[in-house]
Amino acid sequence: MSVPANVAALLGIGWRADAPMALPEGLGPAPLIARVTAQHRNRYELDDGTVPLSAMAQAGMIRRGGDPLRRPVVGDFVALDASTPPLVGAVLPRRSLLKRAAAGDRHVAQVLAANVDTALVVCGLDLDFNPRRIERYLTLIEGSGVAAVVALTKADKDPDAAAKGEALRELLGPEVPVLVLNAKSPETRAHLAPWTRAGDTLVLLGSSGAGKSTLTNTLLGIEKQRTSEVREHDSRGRHTTTHRTLIRLPGGACIIDTPGMRELKLTGEESLGLGHFREIEALSHACRFRDCRHQNEPGCAVRAALEAGTIDAERYAHYQKLVAERDRAQEATVAGARKRGDRVANKALNRRLDEKYGSH
Repeated sequence: MSVPANVAALLGIGWRADAPMALPEGLGPAPLIARVTAQHRNRYELDDGTVPLSAMAQAGMIRRGGDPLRRPVVGDFVALDASTPPLVGAVLPRRSLLKRAAAGDRHVAQVLAANVDTALVVCGLDLDFNPRRIERYLTLIEGSGVAAVVALTKADKDPDAAAKGEALRELLGPEVPVLVLNAKSPETRAHLAPWTRAGDTLVLLGSSGAGKSTLTNTLLGIEKQRTSEVREHDSRGRHTTTHRTLIRLPGGACIIDTPGMRELKLTGEESLGLGHFREIEALSHACRFRDCRHQNEPGCAVRAALEAGTIDAERYAHYQKLVAERDRAQEATVAGARKRGDRVANKALNRRLDEKYGSH
């Protein structure tokens, strides 16, 4: 397996020595490899481990209506050609990909970050605190190849912070660590140390005003990311972070700060049985009838658990809501693919007719 010529420098910008990514064929000898640190429309900021760079991407990667998975995103390792200024020629294989469905009626994937090890779901212990929204974040993260951790910030402002943290741990189960933090405290670095080791990449997800940029500044030890006060009536902040940015931390890890997300649409690829809803999925397989709808059917294991109180009714209702949304997203994705396929087939037919009979 070939590796970049500048692999030693890339180790300082998140290249994983324990899982090197193969270089695509046809790049030529000793291509320059860099990591995407920010995107501004069609221009990319990069870091090759030694110096920052700026580059455009090949037109085919960023074509309007094209495959969004071909487009370089923050966290990607890319190969640059020898032109001046440099041009992104290829995106290296990704070890993980975090995405959601884009806002609006048109169902297309929006990639949030690539080659991430851990997603830190940041939620303030004020009016921002919403366990149902945290569950939605975790549903998006599951199956992406990214581990999930929840950080409850502003613990210094809530006397019930510890109790809320314990209740959330009980809700989510032991597989999702829940941290209760004061994002401005230097102790935060020790709390996040297991996920910010040299070579690790951590992405911050959460609402505007939850404390993502404050966490970034605390981990850096300097005020690099701009922050602002939150509104009193809903504890939301202004969008001080306007685009995703990858930043090196002093210990050799990287952190990706992201703008607050108002809408969290499922892509249709989520598997709710893999994460903290797995016990509900497991119960559904214990029902007497395979096509049980968990309503009034005899021998329904899910209804029995609800009646016994072993499953929280509100949580189960949210699970049903997410399953229905995921299924609709799957249907929209299939319908869109068929529509695009028909359009391609029609173009090909028209081209063959033009070649045979001439265009009019």
